[in-house]
Amino acid sequence: MKVILVCKSVSHGNTQRVAEAMNQVLDGRVLAPADVDPAELADCDLVGFGSGIYTMAFHPELRRFVAGLPTGHRGKAFVFRTSGFPETPIRRYVTTLTRDIERKGFDVIDAFGCRGFDTWLPLRLVGGIHKAHPDAADLTAARAFAENLRAKTTAAP
Repeated sequence: MKVILVCKSVSHGNTQRVAEAMNQVLDGRVLAPADVDPAELADCDLVGFGSGIYTMAFHPELRRFVAGLPTGHRGKAFVFRTSGFPETPIRRYVTTLTRDIERKGFDVIDAFGCRGFDTWLPLRLVGGIHKAHPDAADLTAARAFAENLRAKTTAAP
């Protein structure tokens, strides 16, 4: 199974750790958007798109990468993220990115999220929140999520 996880992890490496935990199961490659040849994604069985959440949105570099992908028939995909706070009903950033990925021809089959150490400006004043995250339980959940993805991807249609 050919797998690429497109991951933009900036502040504390939270999302990179989650991507690497998933990749222990999926046995693919974890690459930054700038390091991915978009043409290579057409040959993948599964593509993950993930980043930390910044002001209630996925990282701009990941969003630009998705926007720049050519449209066409593609394989399965998933979305993953880390954030200091849960997604709000006001701004559904997972739904937005999922829709953008599906418009490029991918079949988005699932999404994963967990808390991450967050030091966004006002939180920096108190040392941040969720300092221990992603923790061992978060990474175990990421591996279990990847097991489920692998089963969904390799199952007969």
